[in-house]
Amino acid sequence: MTVPLPHPSPGTAGFALGEEVADALARGLPVVALESTILSHGLPRPRNLEVGREIEATVRAAGAVPATIGVLGGRVVVGLDDAQVERLALGDGVLKVSIRDLPAAMARGADGATTVASTSALAARAGIGVFATGGLGGVHRGFVQSGDESADLGALARTPITVVCAGVKSILDVPATLERLETLSVTVVGYGTTRFPGFYLSDSGHGLDWRVDTPAEVAAIVAARDALALPGALVVANPLPVAEQLDPALHDRVLTEGLAGLDREGVTGKAVTPYLLAHFHEATGGASLDVNVRIILRNADLAARIAVAARTRSAVVPA
Repeated sequence: MTVPLPHPSPGTAGFALGEEVADALARGLPVVALESTILSHGLPRPRNLEVGREIEATVRAAGAVPATIGVLGGRVVVGLDDAQVERLALGDGVLKVSIRDLPAAMARGADGATTVASTSALAARAGIGVFATGGLGGVHRGFVQSGDESADLGALARTPITVVCAGVKSILDVPATLERLETLSVTVVGYGTTRFPGFYLSDSGHGLDWRVDTPAEVAAIVAARDALALPGALVVANPLPVAEQLDPALHDRVLTEGLAGLDREGVTGKAVTPYLLAHFHEATGGASLDVNVRIILRNADLAARIAVAARTRSAVVPA
Protein backbone atom coordinates (compact mmCIF):
# COMPACT_ATOMS: atom_id res chain seq x y z
CA MET A 1 0.00 0.00 0.00
CA THR A 2 1.23 3.49 -0.83
CA VAL A 3 0.20 6.97 0.23
CA PRO A 4 0.55 10.19 -1.77
CA LEU A 5 3.46 12.43 -0.90
CA PRO A 6 2.20 14.99 1.64
CA HIS A 7 1.46 18.44 0.21
CA PRO A 8 2.41 17.47 -3.37
CA SER A 9 3.26 20.18 -5.82
CA PRO A 10 1.30 20.32 -9.08
CA GLY A 11 2.27 17.46 -11.36
CA THR A 12 3.52 15.11 -8.62
CA ALA A 13 0.44 12.86 -8.42
CA GLY A 14 2.66 10.05 -9.67
CA PHE A 15 4.93 10.19 -6.59
CA ALA A 16 3.99 8.11 -3.57
CA LEU A 17 5.51 6.87 -0.34
CA GLY A 18 5.21 3.29 0.80
CA GLU A 19 3.04 3.07 3.90
CA GLU A 20 5.88 2.00 6.21
CA VAL A 21 8.23 4.71 4.93
CA ALA A 22 5.54 7.38 5.18
CA ASP A 23 4.94 6.40 8.81
CA ALA A 24 8.68 6.35 9.58
CA LEU A 25 9.26 9.79 8.09
CA ALA A 26 6.24 11.23 9.89
CA ARG A 27 7.60 9.88 13.18
CA GLY A 28 11.16 11.05 12.53
CA LEU A 29 12.59 7.52 12.41
CA PRO A 30 15.84 6.78 10.54
CA VAL A 31 15.26 5.76 6.93
CA VAL A 32 17.74 4.51 4.31
CA ALA A 33 17.07 4.84 0.58
CA LEU A 34 17.98 1.91 -1.68
CA GLU A 35 18.23 1.79 -5.45
CA SER A 36 16.41 -0.81 -7.54
CA THR A 37 18.74 -1.03 -10.55
CA ILE A 38 20.93 -3.47 -8.64
CA LEU A 39 17.90 -5.77 -8.55
CA SER A 40 16.77 -5.44 -12.16
CA HIS A 41 20.08 -4.97 -13.97
CA GLY A 42 22.94 -5.62 -11.54
CA LEU A 43 22.46 -9.20 -10.36
CA PRO A 44 21.28 -12.42 -12.02
CA ARG A 45 17.90 -13.97 -11.28
CA PRO A 46 16.77 -15.28 -8.82
CA ARG A 47 19.70 -14.18 -6.66
CA ASN A 48 18.72 -10.55 -7.27
CA LEU A 49 15.45 -10.92 -5.37
CA GLU A 50 17.16 -12.77 -2.53
CA VAL A 51 19.75 -10.02 -2.25
CA GLY A 52 17.10 -7.31 -2.35
CA ARG A 53 15.43 -8.89 0.66
CA GLU A 54 18.79 -9.34 2.41
CA ILE A 55 19.62 -5.66 1.91
CA GLU A 56 16.34 -4.56 3.47
CA ALA A 57 16.79 -7.01 6.35
CA THR A 58 20.29 -5.63 6.96
CA VAL A 59 18.96 -2.07 7.20
CA ARG A 60 16.28 -3.18 9.65
CA ALA A 61 18.78 -5.11 11.78
CA ALA A 62 20.84 -1.92 12.18
CA GLY A 63 17.83 0.06 13.40
CA ALA A 64 16.54 1.88 10.29
CA VAL A 65 13.65 1.53 7.85
CA PRO A 66 14.55 0.54 4.25
CA ALA A 67 13.08 2.54 1.38
CA THR A 68 13.71 0.77 -1.92
CA ILE A 69 12.76 3.14 -4.74
CA GLY A 70 11.33 2.28 -8.15
CA VAL A 71 8.80 3.18 -10.82
CA LEU A 72 5.71 0.99 -11.16
CA GLY A 73 3.27 1.58 -13.99
CA GLY A 74 4.56 5.12 -14.34
CA ARG A 75 4.29 5.90 -10.63
CA VAL A 76 7.36 6.60 -8.49
CA VAL A 77 7.19 4.66 -5.23
CA VAL A 78 9.60 5.46 -2.41
CA GLY A 79 9.43 2.39 -0.20
CA LEU A 80 8.45 -0.60 -2.32
CA ASP A 81 6.74 -3.47 -0.54
CA ASP A 82 7.92 -7.05 -1.03
CA ALA A 83 5.59 -7.78 -3.95
CA GLN A 84 6.71 -4.61 -5.71
CA VAL A 85 10.37 -5.45 -5.18
CA GLU A 86 9.69 -8.87 -6.69
CA ARG A 87 7.98 -7.24 -9.68
CA LEU A 88 11.06 -5.18 -10.50
CA ALA A 89 13.49 -8.01 -9.76
CA LEU A 90 11.78 -10.71 -11.81
CA GLY A 91 9.69 -8.78 -14.33
CA ASP A 92 10.60 -8.47 -18.00
CA GLY A 93 11.01 -5.13 -19.73
CA VAL A 94 11.95 -3.18 -16.59
CA LEU A 95 13.71 0.00 -17.72
CA LYS A 96 16.89 1.40 -16.22
CA VAL A 97 15.73 4.87 -15.21
CA SER A 98 18.09 7.75 -14.53
CA ILE A 99 16.90 11.29 -13.83
CA ARG A 100 16.52 12.18 -17.50
CA ASP A 101 14.36 9.08 -18.07
CA LEU A 102 11.90 9.66 -15.22
CA PRO A 103 9.41 11.93 -17.02
CA ALA A 104 9.22 9.69 -20.10
CA ALA A 105 8.92 6.50 -18.06
CA MET A 106 6.16 8.01 -15.94
CA ALA A 107 4.26 9.38 -18.93
CA ARG A 108 4.34 5.98 -20.65
CA GLY A 109 3.26 4.06 -17.58
CA ALA A 110 6.45 2.00 -17.54
CA ASP A 111 8.09 -0.08 -14.85
CA GLY A 112 11.54 1.26 -14.08
CA ALA A 113 14.46 0.65 -11.74
CA THR A 114 16.25 3.68 -10.36
CA THR A 115 19.97 4.38 -10.68
CA VAL A 116 22.22 6.16 -8.19
CA ALA A 117 21.32 9.50 -9.79
CA SER A 118 17.55 9.05 -9.78
CA THR A 119 17.49 7.32 -6.39
CA SER A 120 19.41 10.23 -4.86
CA ALA A 121 17.05 12.80 -6.37
CA LEU A 122 13.88 10.93 -5.40
CA ALA A 123 15.11 10.15 -1.89
CA ALA A 124 15.91 13.81 -1.29
CA ARG A 125 12.50 14.77 -2.69
CA ALA A 126 10.92 12.47 -0.11
CA GLY A 127 13.01 13.84 2.76
CA ILE A 128 15.35 10.86 3.13
CA GLY A 129 18.93 11.85 3.92
CA VAL A 130 20.91 8.60 3.63
CA PHE A 131 21.30 6.28 0.66
CA ALA A 132 23.18 2.97 0.38
CA THR A 133 24.46 1.65 -2.93
CA GLY A 134 27.26 -0.56 -4.23
CA GLY A 135 29.53 1.63 -6.35
CA LEU A 136 29.05 5.03 -7.97
CA GLY A 137 29.14 5.71 -11.66
CA GLY A 138 31.82 8.06 -12.87
CA VAL A 139 34.04 9.11 -15.74
CA HIS A 140 34.47 6.30 -18.24
CA ARG A 141 37.79 5.23 -19.66
CA GLY A 142 38.44 6.92 -22.99
CA PHE A 143 36.47 9.99 -21.93
CA VAL A 144 38.45 12.25 -24.26
CA GLN A 145 37.10 10.33 -27.23
CA SER A 146 33.62 9.43 -25.96
CA GLY A 147 32.72 12.19 -23.51
CA ASP A 148 31.04 9.46 -21.47
CA GLU A 149 30.40 10.45 -17.85
CA SER A 150 27.79 9.03 -15.53
CA ALA A 151 24.81 11.20 -14.59
CA ASP A 152 25.55 10.14 -11.00
CA LEU A 153 28.21 12.83 -10.70
CA GLY A 154 26.00 15.75 -11.68
CA ALA A 155 23.21 14.47 -9.46
CA LEU A 156 25.55 14.25 -6.47
CA ALA A 157 26.70 17.82 -7.07
CA ARG A 158 23.20 19.20 -6.55
CA THR A 159 21.59 16.73 -4.12
CA PRO A 160 22.10 17.09 -0.35
CA ILE A 161 22.20 13.41 0.53
CA THR A 162 24.70 11.07 2.18
CA VAL A 163 25.69 8.20 -0.11
CA VAL A 164 27.45 5.15 1.30
CA CYS A 165 29.32 3.27 -1.42
CA ALA A 166 32.45 1.24 -2.11
CA GLY A 167 33.95 4.00 -4.22
CA VAL A 168 33.41 3.91 -7.95
CA LYS A 169 33.37 0.80 -10.07
CA SER A 170 36.93 -0.18 -10.93
CA ILE A 171 35.94 -0.50 -14.59
CA LEU A 172 35.88 3.32 -14.72
CA ASP A 173 38.59 5.98 -14.85
CA VAL A 174 39.03 6.35 -11.08
CA PRO A 175 41.45 9.32 -10.95
CA ALA A 176 39.39 11.28 -13.47
CA THR A 177 36.26 10.57 -11.46
CA LEU A 178 37.88 11.83 -8.25
CA GLU A 179 38.99 14.99 -10.05
CA ARG A 180 35.45 15.48 -11.35
CA LEU A 181 33.96 15.05 -7.87
CA GLU A 182 36.40 17.66 -6.59
CA THR A 183 35.45 20.07 -9.36
CA LEU A 184 31.76 19.55 -8.54
CA SER A 185 32.47 20.25 -4.83
CA VAL A 186 31.23 16.84 -3.71
CA THR A 187 32.71 15.94 -0.30
CA VAL A 188 34.27 12.47 -0.21
CA VAL A 189 35.38 10.82 3.03
CA GLY A 190 36.90 7.40 3.61
CA TYR A 191 35.32 5.25 6.29
CA GLY A 192 38.19 3.94 8.39
CA THR A 193 40.67 4.80 5.64
CA THR A 194 42.36 7.58 3.68
CA ARG A 195 42.44 5.39 0.57
CA PHE A 196 39.68 5.52 -2.02
CA PRO A 197 38.21 2.04 -2.59
CA GLY A 198 37.82 0.61 -6.08
CA PHE A 199 34.58 -1.37 -5.65
CA TYR A 200 35.89 -4.94 -6.14
CA LEU A 201 39.22 -3.78 -4.68
CA SER A 202 39.80 -2.35 -1.21
CA ASP A 203 42.18 0.30 -2.55
CA SER A 204 41.91 1.94 -5.97
CA GLY A 205 45.45 3.30 -5.60
CA HIS A 206 44.26 6.84 -4.86
CA GLY A 207 44.19 8.76 -1.60
CA LEU A 208 41.56 10.86 0.15
CA ASP A 209 41.88 14.03 2.21
CA TRP A 210 39.30 13.10 4.85
CA ARG A 211 38.75 10.07 7.05
CA VAL A 212 35.93 9.21 9.46
CA ASP A 213 35.76 6.28 11.86
CA THR A 214 32.26 6.33 13.31
CA PRO A 215 28.69 6.97 12.12
CA ALA A 216 28.56 9.87 14.58
CA GLU A 217 31.43 11.60 12.75
CA VAL A 218 29.52 11.26 9.49
CA ALA A 219 26.40 12.70 11.12
CA ALA A 220 28.43 15.69 12.35
CA ILE A 221 29.64 16.42 8.81
CA VAL A 222 26.08 16.22 7.50
CA ALA A 223 24.90 18.61 10.20
CA ALA A 224 27.64 21.09 9.29
CA ARG A 225 26.78 20.87 5.60
CA ASP A 226 23.09 21.39 6.29
CA ALA A 227 23.80 24.33 8.60
CA LEU A 228 25.46 26.06 5.65
CA ALA A 229 22.72 24.95 3.24
CA LEU A 230 25.32 23.51 0.87
CA PRO A 231 23.77 21.69 -2.10
CA GLY A 232 26.01 18.69 -2.72
CA ALA A 233 26.16 15.13 -1.49
CA LEU A 234 28.47 13.60 1.08
CA VAL A 235 30.06 10.44 -0.31
CA VAL A 236 31.14 7.95 2.34
CA ALA A 237 33.59 5.52 0.72
CA ASN A 238 33.39 2.23 2.62
CA PRO A 239 36.05 -0.26 1.46
CA LEU A 240 35.84 -4.01 1.73
CA PRO A 241 38.33 -5.60 4.12
CA VAL A 242 41.37 -6.73 2.14
CA ALA A 243 40.58 -10.37 2.89
CA GLU A 244 37.17 -9.98 1.23
CA GLN A 245 38.16 -8.16 -1.96
CA LEU A 246 38.42 -9.79 -5.37
CA ASP A 247 41.89 -11.17 -6.02
CA PRO A 248 43.73 -8.16 -7.52
CA ALA A 249 45.59 -10.19 -10.15
CA LEU A 250 42.34 -11.83 -11.28
CA HIS A 251 40.63 -8.44 -11.28
CA ASP A 252 43.25 -6.83 -13.50
CA ARG A 253 43.26 -9.70 -15.99
CA VAL A 254 39.47 -9.83 -16.27
CA LEU A 255 39.22 -6.05 -16.61
CA THR A 256 41.77 -6.02 -19.44
CA GLU A 257 39.83 -8.75 -21.23
CA GLY A 258 36.54 -6.93 -20.70
CA LEU A 259 37.85 -3.63 -22.05
CA ALA A 260 39.12 -5.43 -25.13
CA GLY A 261 35.67 -6.96 -25.53
CA LEU A 262 34.06 -3.53 -25.49
CA ASP A 263 36.19 -2.43 -28.44
CA ARG A 264 35.71 -5.69 -30.28
CA GLU A 265 31.93 -5.70 -29.97
CA GLY A 266 31.41 -1.94 -30.25
CA VAL A 267 29.68 -1.59 -26.88
CA THR A 268 29.19 2.06 -25.88
CA GLY A 269 27.14 4.35 -23.65
CA LYS A 270 24.98 3.00 -20.87
CA ALA A 271 25.51 -0.56 -22.11
CA VAL A 272 29.18 -0.47 -21.03
CA THR A 273 28.70 -1.04 -17.29
CA PRO A 274 26.23 -3.96 -17.60
CA TYR A 275 28.50 -5.57 -20.20
CA LEU A 276 31.58 -5.35 -18.00
CA LEU A 277 29.78 -6.49 -14.85
CA ALA A 278 28.40 -9.51 -16.71
CA HIS A 279 31.87 -10.25 -18.05
CA PHE A 280 33.31 -10.10 -14.53
CA HIS A 281 30.64 -12.49 -13.27
CA GLU A 282 31.32 -15.02 -16.01
CA ALA A 283 35.12 -14.71 -16.11
CA THR A 284 35.53 -14.95 -12.32
CA GLY A 285 33.24 -17.93 -11.96
CA GLY A 286 30.82 -15.94 -9.83
CA ALA A 287 33.48 -14.57 -7.45
CA SER A 288 32.73 -10.99 -8.48
CA LEU A 289 29.06 -11.53 -7.69
CA ASP A 290 29.93 -12.68 -4.18
CA VAL A 291 32.06 -9.56 -3.72
CA ASN A 292 29.26 -7.36 -5.08
CA VAL A 293 26.80 -8.79 -2.57
CA ARG A 294 29.22 -8.31 0.33
CA ILE A 295 29.70 -4.70 -0.74
CA ILE A 296 26.03 -3.76 -0.78
CA LEU A 297 25.25 -5.53 2.48
CA ARG A 298 28.15 -3.81 4.27
CA ASN A 299 27.08 -0.46 2.84
CA ALA A 300 23.45 -1.01 3.84
CA ASP A 301 24.55 -1.73 7.40
CA LEU A 302 26.76 1.36 7.59
CA ALA A 303 24.12 3.59 6.00
CA ALA A 304 21.57 2.45 8.56
CA ARG A 305 23.97 3.15 11.42
CA ILE A 306 24.63 6.63 9.98
CA ALA A 307 20.89 7.28 9.71
CA VAL A 308 20.47 6.23 13.34
CA ALA A 309 23.38 8.47 14.40
CA ALA A 310 21.90 11.41 12.51
CA ARG A 311 18.52 10.85 14.17
CA THR A 312 20.18 10.63 17.60
CA ARG A 313 22.14 13.81 16.95
CA SER A 314 19.06 15.74 15.84
CA ALA A 315 17.26 14.66 19.00
CA VAL A 316 20.12 15.88 21.22
CA VAL A 317 21.46 18.96 19.40
CA PRO A 318 19.02 21.89 19.11
CA ALA A 319 18.23 22.87 15.54
